[in-house]
Amino acid sequence: MNPDYLIAFLASTAGAATPLVLASTGELVAERSGVINLGLEGIMVVGAVAGFSAALHGGSIGLGFLAALAAGMALALVFAFLVLTLQTNQVATGLALTLFGLGLSAFVGRDLVGQTVAPLAHLHFPLLSDLPFVGPLLFRFDPMVYASLLLVALVGWLLAKRRIGLLVRAVGEAPHAAHAIGMPVVKLRYATVLFGGALAGLGGAYLSLALTPMWVEGMTAGRGWIALAQVVFATWKPRGLLLGAYLFGGVTVLQFHGQGLGLDVPSEFLSMLPYLATIVVLVVICRNPQTILLNKPMSLGQGFKAD
Repeated sequence: MNPDYLIAFLASTAGAATPLVLASTGELVAERSGVINLGLEGIMVVGAVAGFSAALHGGSIGLGFLAALAAGMALALVFAFLVLTLQTNQVATGLALTLFGLGLSAFVGRDLVGQTVAPLAHLHFPLLSDLPFVGPLLFRFDPMVYASLLLVALVGWLLAKRRIGLLVRAVGEAPHAAHAIGMPVVKLRYATVLFGGALAGLGGAYLSLALTPMWVEGMTAGRGWIALAQVVFATWKPRGLLLGAYLFGGVTVLQFHGQGLGLDVPSEFLSMLPYLATIVVLVVICRNPQTILLNKPMSLGQGFKAD
């Protein structure tokens, strides 16, 4: 195999994985507090159109990411109000949010189709970026790739080592017991849901501002659902998110590089390969219930109302 082609394939994998790392990290934090947000797909696509629109009209990629973060938090706030304050069903509300987000993004982005923005620039590290083979693999990515990796490490450290992480995990395991000893269960859940929405919005914006710097209706193409599946794949551990995201990213890139890699496979099969791979991985993991039950928050998906 041509080394340059291999480098391009591996580097593209990091870009394809980044929106999944962002969205699934936020969702993991929300689920560790006991809230499952099936509206992730809708939040991501709204983040994508909000970020693209802000960058296009404001002339700044940074402004685009801020707009996507705000849009993601706004939708997450609606979800949180419904499920945490009004006590609606989390699953049904999340599905409704996805449908709403897809429709809203299509309406808002109808005049944006076909327009483009300058993509997010890649960083250049003196000497390191010019190293053969290692340079393009490790030191030529855009800032969001590195930020997503640092974010996973930070979330893992906070959940495992810091008091705030202990509080989040306690609320996710036994909210009534946590409330009995004075923990602000609802406030913590609000915070984690908003955090998850912010990261999902950023993940969507990465698609429209860095990966493919343009707006296309439904451009998330199921990545929100994949991010949800990755939380299960990772058994609610941050380090497992990277493995799942980069596995999916590699399979996604494979459909574009298949012919160059000499794969004599129909293009239709390559297009469905990322989703097929996700299903296979989940089936393998779920064959052992202990793997899931070991880390799954006990109150996941269950409502809580203070007495």
